[in-house]
Amino acid sequence: MKIAVLFGGTSEERDVSIASAAQVIPALRGLGHDVIAIDTATGRLAADAETKMLTSGVGPEPPSNTALASMRASALALTNNASNMRDVDVVFLALHGGAGEDGRIQAVLDLAGLAYTGSNHIASATAMDKDLSKRLFRSAGVPTADWIMAPVQAHDVADALGWPVVVKPNKQGSTVGLSIVREAGDLAAAIQLAQRYDNEVMVERFIPGRELTVGILEGEALPVGEIITKSGIFDYQAKYQTGGAREVFPAELSEEVTAELQQLAVRAHDALKLGEYSRIDFRMDPEGRFWCLEANSLPGMTAASLLPQAARVAGIEFPKLVERICRAALVAKRTI
Repeated sequence: MKIAVLFGGTSEERDVSIASAAQVIPALRGLGHDVIAIDTATGRLAADAETKMLTSGVGPEPPSNTALASMRASALALTNNASNMRDVDVVFLALHGGAGEDGRIQAVLDLAGLAYTGSNHIASATAMDKDLSKRLFRSAGVPTADWIMAPVQAHDVADALGWPVVVKPNKQGSTVGLSIVREAGDLAAAIQLAQRYDNEVMVERFIPGRELTVGILEGEALPVGEIITKSGIFDYQAKYQTGGAREVFPAELSEEVTAELQQLAVRAHDALKLGEYSRIDFRMDPEGRFWCLEANSLPGMTAASLLPQAARVAGIEFPKLVERICRAALVAKRTI
């Protein structure tokens, strides 16, 4: 296959996207596919630029607002890369956050008639909007924590949710801009931080307990994983810095509990009408109840990312996983 890998971009998750591409591209080439690398912010990369960018790694913090603003001011429109993608069989989306995951790029690819990995533009936008996705989870019978949207006063939070709460941008990934607020005096600052990344801010009841994740591949749930962190929060540093978290696959759960969680994950995936793969995150509280945190329509795709770890436990090694995702995208395109 001829495959265009789109990555980078100008979201706060740019570095994470580059890390995904750094493993997806050689994996596909290793299987004999013709792969071109396109940074949606700067265009198709020459070999030396590709090597330099794809070995940069993920820093301890997201790119600064100043750096992203400068990049956005000079960013190439995706349509400028149309000639590079005219004859590709499929586009692999190694993008995370922002326009790469919220449906905008998917809509452009739909208009161009190109097959691409992940979910369509409507499902992508729905998954990125946490308020909307939580409403759909509940309508499908998937438990999710109570929440309210800012603007909100501390006494409203205390009455509706209690303390502590999670404050986060409504449309953002990788826990960028997220805070745990344990008392009323810290609420305003947390909302202000979240507003740096999105003008819509969610305040959600904090669920203590175990953090669990379920990958979905072509409609089937993969083995459940557990994320264990020192702080109890799987934040940006814990996700992308060495030693930040311990990830256990498969999670130490009974067969019955595992099956229940996998069923909920598939139900959440279907409620948002997601595509050939996704990752659904949960908390299991001390009473053993599951609470859906969010759905990831384009989960991280390094070999050490959560969905590839789950696939490996299921007997699917990383190169075959990314190839299978590409082939599923081609099948999906033919059935539209």
